[in-house]
Amino acid sequence: MWQVTSRKDQRQYWKHGDETYRYVPVKEFAEAFQSFHIGEAIRNELAVPFDKSTSHPAALKTSKYGASMKELLKANINREILLMKRNSFVYIFKAVQLTLMAIIAMTVFLRTNMHHDSLTNGRIYMGALFFGILMIMFNGLAEIGLTIAKLPVFFKQRDLLFYPAWTYSLPSWIIKIPLSFLNVTIWVFITYYVIGFDPNVERLFRQFLLLLLMNEASSGLFRFIAGLARHQVVASTLGSFGILIFMLLGGFLLARENVKKWWIWGYWISPLMYAQNAISVNEFLGDSWNKILPGSTEPLGKLVLESRGLFPEAKWYWIGVGALIGYVLLFNILYTVCLTFLKPFDSNQPTISEETLKIKQANLTGEVLEASSRGRVASNTVTTRSTVDGSNDEADSNHATVNSSPVNKGMVLPFVPLSITFEDIRYSVDMPEEIRAQGVKETRLQLLKGISGSFRPGVLTALMGVSGAGKTTLMDVLAGRKTSGYIEGNITISGYPKKQETFARVSGYCEQNDIHSPNVTVYESLAFSAWLRLPADVDSSTRKMFIDEVMELVELLPLKDALVGLPGVSGLSTEQRKRLTIAVELVANPSIIFMDEPTSGLDARAAAIVMRAIRNTVDTGRTVVCTIHQPSIDIFESFDELFLMKRGGEEIYVGPLGRHSCELIKYFEAIEGVSSIKDGYNPSTWMLEVTSTMQEQITGVNFSEVYKSSELYRRNRTLIKELSTPPEGSTDLSFPTEYSQTFLTQCFACLWKQSMSYWRNPPYTAVKYFYTTVIALLFGTMFWGVGRKRDNQQDLFNAMGSMYASVIFMGVQNSGSVQPVVSVERTVFYRERAAHMYSPLPYALGQVAIELPYIFVQSLIYGVLVYAMIGFEWTAAKFFWYLFFMYFTLAYYTFYGMMMVGLTPNYNVSSVASTAFYAIWNLFSGFLIPRTRIPVWWRWFYWICPIAWTLNGLVTSQFGDVTEKFANGVRVSDFVEDYFGYHHDFLWAVAVVVVAFPVLFALLFGLSLKIFNFQKR
Repeated sequence: MWQVTSRKDQRQYWKHGDETYRYVPVKEFAEAFQSFHIGEAIRNELAVPFDKSTSHPAALKTSKYGASMKELLKANINREILLMKRNSFVYIFKAVQLTLMAIIAMTVFLRTNMHHDSLTNGRIYMGALFFGILMIMFNGLAEIGLTIAKLPVFFKQRDLLFYPAWTYSLPSWIIKIPLSFLNVTIWVFITYYVIGFDPNVERLFRQFLLLLLMNEASSGLFRFIAGLARHQVVASTLGSFGILIFMLLGGFLLARENVKKWWIWGYWISPLMYAQNAISVNEFLGDSWNKILPGSTEPLGKLVLESRGLFPEAKWYWIGVGALIGYVLLFNILYTVCLTFLKPFDSNQPTISEETLKIKQANLTGEVLEASSRGRVASNTVTTRSTVDGSNDEADSNHATVNSSPVNKGMVLPFVPLSITFEDIRYSVDMPEEIRAQGVKETRLQLLKGISGSFRPGVLTALMGVSGAGKTTLMDVLAGRKTSGYIEGNITISGYPKKQETFARVSGYCEQNDIHSPNVTVYESLAFSAWLRLPADVDSSTRKMFIDEVMELVELLPLKDALVGLPGVSGLSTEQRKRLTIAVELVANPSIIFMDEPTSGLDARAAAIVMRAIRNTVDTGRTVVCTIHQPSIDIFESFDELFLMKRGGEEIYVGPLGRHSCELIKYFEAIEGVSSIKDGYNPSTWMLEVTSTMQEQITGVNFSEVYKSSELYRRNRTLIKELSTPPEGSTDLSFPTEYSQTFLTQCFACLWKQSMSYWRNPPYTAVKYFYTTVIALLFGTMFWGVGRKRDNQQDLFNAMGSMYASVIFMGVQNSGSVQPVVSVERTVFYRERAAHMYSPLPYALGQVAIELPYIFVQSLIYGVLVYAMIGFEWTAAKFFWYLFFMYFTLAYYTFYGMMMVGLTPNYNVSSVASTAFYAIWNLFSGFLIPRTRIPVWWRWFYWICPIAWTLNGLVTSQFGDVTEKFANGVRVSDFVEDYFGYHHDFLWAVAVVVVAFPVLFALLFGLSLKIFNFQKR
């Protein structure tokens, strides 16, 4: 039905032999239906208004949802609990991480090194409180990734009226309150008394309550940001931005007196301000801080509060508690509002050219196409064996049979047809613990049991079986894609033992998941594959001709310039991605191609298009094997041979299908106890039904034993023996190098692909620049002119606070935003590395190198704006030192994010694991507690902390040589040296260390890709 309306396929159904064929457009079909008696009947029926009195009262739903609100809420609660169980690793990891950070914090701020006797110690205690608030706040950051991951399903179910948004959002808040209790309990009860906070137990529980509310408020904030942004990169950026705003205006980095009048409103709406003020009042109004210093009339605790611009009244604790409760409710309500009214994040769909649009319009109206447009859609493809009327003699004549020789249609690049034989293949894995717990003593579970067979050029073989039969397992073993388990048996390629290094160069593997880089076009995907997989002696023009030929073969020419996109989110449709997957392998000019479920998830029309592309591929003389699951009759009978397996990993039929599956039907109907197939019944469905495990038990027939005692089995053994012998005059496959292209070419190709991907990824690159510009303006307006003020030490702390905050948040944003990008590309990397396209190092170099110019522009934007607005000294040396340290700091943060992706199995784990080191780097940065006050047993970590070296370089380059004096007579350079331990003479050494960090992280990223493979097969 779909073929008869297609310009490409309609000609074969033309029945007017005495007339010249003309294309019948869709418009004529529609008009013919309207004049047909069925169309007229429908039109007449619709013209009569429906008599509502005849309808049943229950015919129409009167409620919006299918169940009561109580039941919907209960269902969402149960689902949220289930998802939390399945994400238990993330929550356990966060709890363990918080425990370790609490232990580190309590040993850094150890009470034996900290006393309640000076303003300086008071500042350090306040730094400990501030660090605790930050840890609790950052602990909720993982909510962004977890929430974003669930939104596509939510939006689909919401739009289908499964439930209202509030029944979804409420459980995600309420169910996680016990986790907040656990996390805050860990932090408070580990750190409180060891650090030396006021020993009054009432103040301990007051701190517990405040941090609990802060945890809930921050989690609600991040859920709200995820619901508002609906995109991982955008949400991560907004999350960092939100934390930054609240942190800068929280009263610690910038005292209230120093907040500019145009930003004072932000101070009053910052949750962190209320938390910082409340937790500080709770601590410094305690008995431990009642000491009155000489020359003062007020308690030390009140002086500490006033020195930081905090409110010293006790009522501010309860004001803070009330404000945080309000924020908890506000953020969760806003999250619900976003879920209720916002649509899914706008996705980029593939664009079509004007030429393609003309073709579509011509198909509708019957307009005559120009020659160039006709050439685009015309191709001499072979149709499947069965058509609507049940036969196609022309197709049958071209259809390969057991003894037929392949028809190798002429292509730009020649290839050598190869056969693959395998004998007594056994595959086993370590026995799962669940099975061993049931009393099973074997140490290995065997999945394939002595499989033998052969696949030949020009023959399209279907690899079938029920779920659990081992179809994909066998294909992965033959293709060399297994990364674990134990393999036994013999595999030969045209008579020679298979060597995976050379076999990967002459074979292709089309994975079921259709994994491709999302931000390149169809043509660029094929060009990249061809560039790295075709021999080095193939020139550029020939390569382009071959790519065009392959695109025509799989009917991708109209989609040449379409973006690939993400599966189910943007870009190509499922069927188009399937054809792209086939084309990516074809441009490598392989002799053998494996395809895993090429038609799964497709409708009849899309599946037929894919099978036509596969048929065209086979007819070039290649060996093609497809796993397939319960195909339609048309698709099933487009195969030449069948390799049928049963559950347990044994073959039960290996042979030809025959015309209308006659050979297959004849074989199984000859077995005693097997029922005959009904007329018009799908042979593939019948075959799977009669050979099921249940039927074996009913009939007492072991189909594996029947096959091994059959004449067909003996013929196959003879064929295997014949194909396992190398032909006379042939030589074994060999290549002078492991990869088709040189190391340098691999680097250029990977860099080219990354440049295309980054240029077309504005949610990453453009948002990063937007974030940088906003942050620069934010810092500049908040810290306006502080670089010129040198009246007292607090002015220096304010200037250093701007450096500290910019390094922390710009760096964390760079690290966090690059991780989802690298994570998506790493999945593509696994496929491309398995195909021997390149080695891991060129890929890593390409990923690293493409970031450098983007980071440079980012550093330039930030550096110029901030340096001028904060008012640092305008000398060339100081300005370029500032740019230097910012550039390499952003670089090592970015490469650190990449490294964490390389070292962890997925994005969620890398995101959570990264935050642990962010917190440790923050603690040992030298700002919350200077190096001179860090306990000796932790000082070693200060020397390996990247942020510590960055702050050293920034502060030293700006203030390390300033000879001006503060109001108290202390010279600026002396204070920098005595308090922080920074020496201007060591500035060049600091610069070398800062450069070493991005180099180290980039190297570890490359090594992680080379060593670890988290794709278990």
